[in-house]
Amino acid sequence: MNPFPLLQSILTVVLAIMFIGMGVLHFLPGPARTMAAMIPGPLRGNVITPRMLVVFTGVCEIAGGVGLLVPPARLAAVVCLIVFLVAVFPANAAAARQPERFGRLAVPFVPRLIGQLVLILALVIVAL
Repeated sequence: MNPFPLLQSILTVVLAIMFIGMGVLHFLPGPARTMAAMIPGPLRGNVITPRMLVVFTGVCEIAGGVGLLVPPARLAAVVCLIVFLVAVFPANAAAARQPERFGRLAVPFVPRLIGQLVLILALVIVAL
């Protein structure tokens, strides 16, 4: 008996719940304000505001989480979520340098990096 398909199924559901849950946080006033403050200076503009980026990233996380649960969309969701994790890492790294400002969202750099890599690996496992 090969346990890999069961592991994949469990991991898929866990990741979907996690990404959907994290995406929903982007729409709650407190976390959304904190996430908007985490947007690095070069990404702050007059046309695309930090709040718009927070909403966009929340939609990306929710869509990616739902996509993981739809077998024909799973591979595309995995690829998009990996790109997403790489894209948001600079904001997370910037926040890690300011724990007094961002509280528990300011996960220190090395644990954050390890966490992102573990998530990417988990997504690759789901895609296999």
